[in-house]
Amino acid sequence: MTTTAAYELAQVNISRLKAPLDSPQLKDFVDALDSVNADAEAADGYVWRLKSDSGNATELRVFDDDWLIINMTVWRDPNALTAFMYQGHHRELLSRRNEWFERVAEAMTALWWVPTGHRPTIAEAETRLLHLRANGPTPYAFTLRTSYPAGSAEPVAGEVPDGLGAR
Repeated sequence: MTTTAAYELAQVNISRLKAPLDSPQLKDFVDALDSVNADAEAADGYVWRLKSDSGNATELRVFDDDWLIINMTVWRDPNALTAFMYQGHHRELLSRRNEWFERVAEAMTALWWVPTGHRPTIAEAETRLLHLRANGPTPYAFTLRTSYPAGSAEPVAGEVPDGLGAR
């Protein structure tokens, strides 16, 4: 039985590299990208992921910083995202993230609801991350630990700076 929901869950995760992508230090991470992306695309509840012509997003820039990489996906709901994140090959890579990425104090992951069929842009993701950093979790940008139900994602007037690509 297929149901059509009005909203889907967008997630962005950015990471600050410890070394260049072509370095020996990041070889295991880079070598695993294709298989982890294939696992994501085969996962129950997966809808979409940001990718360039190469099939991944490692060369796409976020916050005009060459040391940041972005992963952005859309999922049916938080349960589908969580199920993918904490099982299989992705779980193995998560356990090694400190080998490849700097520890950063500010929020590097944000979630938000999008209308079904909407594909978020990098500018939209940047806006959501900045909002989360400035305001903590709200219906506009939240975390898995502090989430909001679909449909509560309309921005509150004045919450988001104009012209940053957010809806």
